[in-house]
Amino acid sequence: MMADDWTKWESLTVNGTFPLLRFLGKSDHSVVFLTAAPGSASAAIKLIPADPLQTEAQLSYWRAVAALSHPHLIRLFDLGQCQLGGYPFLFVVMEFAEQTLAQILPHRALTTDEARDMLLPTLDALAYLHRNNLVHRQLKPANFLVVNDQLKLASDTISPAGESGLGIANGSVYDPPEANNGSNSAAGDIWGLGVVITEALTQSPPTWPDERSETASLPATLPPAFVGIVRRCLSRNPDNRPTISDLEWQFKPVPQTKPISHAPPVSAPQPVVPDAADRDTATQETLERHRFLPAVALAVIVLVAIWATLHLFKSHPHSQQPGATAAAIASQPAAAPAPASQDPSTAVGEHPAPAVPELPPSVLHEEIPNVSRSARESIHGHIKVTVRVTVNRSGEVVDEAVKDPGSSRYFARSATEAARKWTFAPADDQSSREWLLQFEFTRDGTTGRVINR
Repeated sequence: MMADDWTKWESLTVNGTFPLLRFLGKSDHSVVFLTAAPGSASAAIKLIPADPLQTEAQLSYWRAVAALSHPHLIRLFDLGQCQLGGYPFLFVVMEFAEQTLAQILPHRALTTDEARDMLLPTLDALAYLHRNNLVHRQLKPANFLVVNDQLKLASDTISPAGESGLGIANGSVYDPPEANNGSNSAAGDIWGLGVVITEALTQSPPTWPDERSETASLPATLPPAFVGIVRRCLSRNPDNRPTISDLEWQFKPVPQTKPISHAPPVSAPQPVVPDAADRDTATQETLERHRFLPAVALAVIVLVAIWATLHLFKSHPHSQQPGATAAAIASQPAAAPAPASQDPSTAVGEHPAPAVPELPPSVLHEEIPNVSRSARESIHGHIKVTVRVTVNRSGEVVDEAVKDPGSSRYFARSATEAARKWTFAPADDQSSREWLLQFEFTRDGTTGRVINR
């Protein structure tokens, strides 16, 4: 930048509309002043030297960003070109932020809870951009802003994915390795986010022994829960970095599933209170009752048949039984009344019928989660994820839900995606069936199997 003392510019006005009220800060390619914008008590105006080769492209990007609407992106109010101090500039007027992450970190690191609170709105904003084929390009502490106690990302650096970066003079630790070749993608934002997470929690960014080193050296004070996440974000291979969806699974709270209560006897059914958060629990309870009812119905049918036969003999003592089936029924001893506490399924005959266990289904196709090498290397020991699947008569999975996510949302998401691709042998029963699939992740690989319900 050309000026030594930017405070001398505080008396100037941009295009007769935006006064430079107070110098706020600068980088190697821009300078920011406090200003006043129509309809806003205060705003910030950023000036960057105009490059004739990039001017139209940069203004086009800003116009597109000004049309975006997201609660965690800084709003752009105005933009254009100007002359100040005899130099040509591009300017963009935006929301004024009371504080930035870069102002906090020299004094203290964030706690793990604060880091999670920062990441949730950040991931929401990045997901919005990536869905629209846009990338942020400059995730660094100075671009994590606070406006009215709400976290927002600076938006003047946003550009279409695949476009080369504009207005960035030199690369930094926040720029991914592929940026040296002009690559600009969503995976590059993941790299920058990994650096910011490290710096936010330790006050120090990661380092590398040299440019070709695959593994970053992370500060010893980085909380263990973040080490694996950061290492995956900082993979030199963009394909091995997690997506925003992967990170959202990692950090968003998992709804807690209430314990499944066994169905009471049919004579005293308990009401099931529907709860959207407990869909899988309610479904399980319903299926438990459905398994119980056929046994009761069979017992009732047999008792009615015996009663009808005995009544027929009493009414016609000398008549002959027509057919072997009726004779066989008549030859059976009369059923003693079952005690009140006896299970209805054992009410017929002198001895209770042995319970027939429901065997696991025949699996026609097992889908094992495809986990990247960098993700496996983050595992210490093993991670088990249990997924409940609902299977229709044809053997297809029609619904799935995480029952036990283990210690990683990334692996829970991978297990869920794999579970919905399993197929089972068709069944004669018209009703749906439920099974539990357990996936185990280790550094050596991944396995999956059906376990008891």
